[in-house]
Amino acid sequence: MKYLTEKRTLKHLLFIFLFFNFNTIKAQNTNVNQDPKFEQLLNEKRKLNSSITINNRYKIQIFNGTSDASKKTLIQFKKENKNYDATIIFSTPLYKVWVGNFKTRIEAERNLNLLKKKYPSAILIKPSKQ
Repeated sequence: MKYLTEKRTLKHLLFIFLFFNFNTIKAQNTNVNQDPKFEQLLNEKRKLNSSITINNRYKIQIFNGTSDASKKTLIQFKKENKNYDATIIFSTPLYKVWVGNFKTRIEAERNLNLLKKKYPSAILIKPSKQ
């Protein structure tokens, strides 16, 4: 009886060993085929995230209003000003279009004066982490 129990235990151990061994081999031979556009999308996402982050830099708010109007303002602004970063921020209940990423207040005020010609309601802001 003891012999049969040992034999059964040995079979179970052999089965477990083979099962895990084959799974390990299978995992080692796995190939990942990644679409080349994935890396491009990832870089675009990183670029968007970096423009949205709130840091110790100044920004200019050129619009404050509804979602549709903010999208139109952003598209128009980007067509006319390719050298500025611009994004839409939602702050309940309004959408805001923020422009630029200025290190100093002087630099931001210079750009504010230029942008006020086209966007008279533009204001200088320094976003804070809340």
